[in-house]
Amino acid sequence: MANSFPEEVLEHVFSFLNTDRDRNAVSLVCKSWYEIERWCRRRIFIGNCYAVEPEVVIRRFPEVRALEMKGKPHFADFNLVPDGWGAYFYPWVAAMSVAYPLLEEIKLKRMVVTDECLELISKSFKNFKVLVLSSCEGFSTDGLASVAASCRNLSELDLRESEVEDLSGHWLSHFPKNCTSLMSLNMSCLHSEVNFSTLERLVSRSPNLKTLRLNRAVPLEKLPNLLRQCPQLVELGTGAYSAEIRSDVFCNLREAFSACKNIKALSGFWDVVPAYLPAVYSTCSGITTLNLSYATVQSSDLLKLVGNCRNLQRLWVLDYIEDTGLEAIASTCKDLQELRVFPSDPFGGEPNVSLTEQGLVSVSEGCPKLQSVLYFCRQMSNAALVAIARNRPKMIRFRLCIIEPRAPDYITHEPLDTGFGAIVENCKELRRLSLSGLLTDRVFKYIGTHAKKLEMLSIAFAGDSDLGLHHILSGCDSLRKLEIRDCPFGDKALLANASKLETMRSLWMSSCLVSFGACKLLGQMMPKLNVEVIDERGPPDSRPETCPVEKLYVYRTVAGRRFDMPGFVWTMNEDSELGFS
Repeated sequence: MANSFPEEVLEHVFSFLNTDRDRNAVSLVCKSWYEIERWCRRRIFIGNCYAVEPEVVIRRFPEVRALEMKGKPHFADFNLVPDGWGAYFYPWVAAMSVAYPLLEEIKLKRMVVTDECLELISKSFKNFKVLVLSSCEGFSTDGLASVAASCRNLSELDLRESEVEDLSGHWLSHFPKNCTSLMSLNMSCLHSEVNFSTLERLVSRSPNLKTLRLNRAVPLEKLPNLLRQCPQLVELGTGAYSAEIRSDVFCNLREAFSACKNIKALSGFWDVVPAYLPAVYSTCSGITTLNLSYATVQSSDLLKLVGNCRNLQRLWVLDYIEDTGLEAIASTCKDLQELRVFPSDPFGGEPNVSLTEQGLVSVSEGCPKLQSVLYFCRQMSNAALVAIARNRPKMIRFRLCIIEPRAPDYITHEPLDTGFGAIVENCKELRRLSLSGLLTDRVFKYIGTHAKKLEMLSIAFAGDSDLGLHHILSGCDSLRKLEIRDCPFGDKALLANASKLETMRSLWMSSCLVSFGACKLLGQMMPKLNVEVIDERGPPDSRPETCPVEKLYVYRTVAGRRFDMPGFVWTMNEDSELGFS
């Protein structure tokens, strides 16, 4: 029956399968479906650049048009992965430049991308359209210039949160004068001044431009002229929103925003002067996404802006919003689905804002669609977490970051086990969880018992013993990524649950109690895993095998051990000398 349909019909049917899981499932039905799916797969996602070799991917999927790939572990965002660890894109682009001449999209996250990579992209793919580099590093504006000059069908260039060697703003002038294909440009991470007339001409000849995110070097007084060239914008990231207060600048800005009828997302507002914020009010009724994570605006001015955004679905904001601001959001923004509140002082200095657990409780009470939270605060209570869990049982992402490690319930001085236990027990669809505060092994028993759909778990400064890790690995059926730092987890639980690691994408442990001997044994037990010890103190075999390693990174792979490791990384493979390379 599986072979009774013509290949063309099956290819058309398969085109409606949007997830890798569904694609993989149909490829297992029979040999003919495997071959059909193999040849019609156009998009691939690789969650770990070391999980497979480029040549294997190319053999498996010879007609790929779009690649999405991740490199360094997630904890790289917290500077826990040393510089030079790896995640180099060059081997991939070198292989694809030969095998995939029709490649159109590349989306990378936490990878090292050199100018040589970008030049190869610009020369190799004649119909290249989309380049997204998220939290990437290793390249400069010279590499961007080569992409701009040669990729004549480029529709999206997004450099979100990347570290770019910003040599000059002249790279924009390399876009061809007949380039009209641009639909999305995000250069917010760059620092140098841009040639404004060049930017203005590029925007004016891009009638389909929907997303434009500027860097802080674009001054406020230039923004109105730019907006007049692209009234069709859907997403706008402003430049520096500061200038000497002048009525003509304000009026020009207000008129320009009034003409932009389609804006749904706003971000930027660096160094904002609050007096200019009312110029945006005319667009607020249509705003669904507001990113103010760089805007040092005090609560009263924030409230006036956010209070006009009654259809808001996603809000990113600094803790200047305070409890009063979040209470107002709870009463105004009934469609809010995602809230992220970042610290204005991430280093934990003396608090100068009034933000507590009550702000988050208010939002959980007032926003019935809330399902994703990232919340930095200085205090939390079990009662608040229980209330949040009961208010929003459909939560799918809950990340709480209490700035002071191991902070207890500030009211009862008890661990926060009960509160996080309520989160995992009530929120049955929870996919991602980040823990903080004073926590014992009891909370991990709750997680292992109730968090059956949890896919990613981040833990810091928590637990009493190995039992906590055992509860997680033995109980969380759907877990894909586990990252742990500064916890008393060691050898016994890790080795007892080694088989669980083969069902996961990766495990990261740093400043824990895992010994070098256990790492070697794990590598021998699990040949399908790469077990990497990261230790900047020197070779781990120069110390007793019972000595804990600095960092351990374990990930599933079909490529075997990698060969681009720096001197502070050792892989625990049986085929390498002394059990490591």
